[in-house]
Amino acid sequence: MSAAELTALLLFCTAMSFSPGPNTTLSTALAANHGLRRALRFCFAVPAGWALLMLASGLGLGALVTGAPMLRWGVKLAGAGYMVWLAWKLARTDRLAPVDHAMLNVGFLQGVGLQFLNIKAWMLALTLTAGWVVNAAGRPSTNPGQRLAIICGVMLPFAFASNFSYALLGSLLRQWLAQGHRLRWFNRVLALVLLATAGWMLAV
Repeated sequence: MSAAELTALLLFCTAMSFSPGPNTTLSTALAANHGLRRALRFCFAVPAGWALLMLASGLGLGALVTGAPMLRWGVKLAGAGYMVWLAWKLARTDRLAPVDHAMLNVGFLQGVGLQFLNIKAWMLALTLTAGWVVNAAGRPSTNPGQRLAIICGVMLPFAFASNFSYALLGSLLRQWLAQGHRLRWFNRVLALVLLATAGWMLAV
């Protein structure tokens, strides 16, 4: 991979990782409601799940999903449905939970699985596969395995750093949110973000 390709990859990963989405919204919500320690499981789950998705996409699963409309819509509907369910759970939460309480039950395994229902994660994996793993003719490059390894090696710290940053923000707001009805409205705003994300997932 040339220096120009690596630079483009770094810029792309920065923009995609730190822009708001389902993962960053959940990281913020988990830390604000349950504390930073509780959110860390999800922060580690996102890069783990995304790496599995990226490897699967690079090995052909992405082409299978994009080439089968029913399968693509199945992923969209499942992902949107899960976002709506999480939004409903979040909107009903109006009290700070103890750090070990699991009212919003999104742990490591759920976080890994969520990546396969996250259209933003799919778009990222498919774009990286098309732009960095295959050549201009749509065929695998001469070193696809090495390119996949580089992409995953670059993207994993970005995925963790972005979600940890949002979780840190949520945890810093935790005590402020404990006053009055601030947490209730904070959670409802995040629930609306999740609902908007679900709508966007169905529209793309």
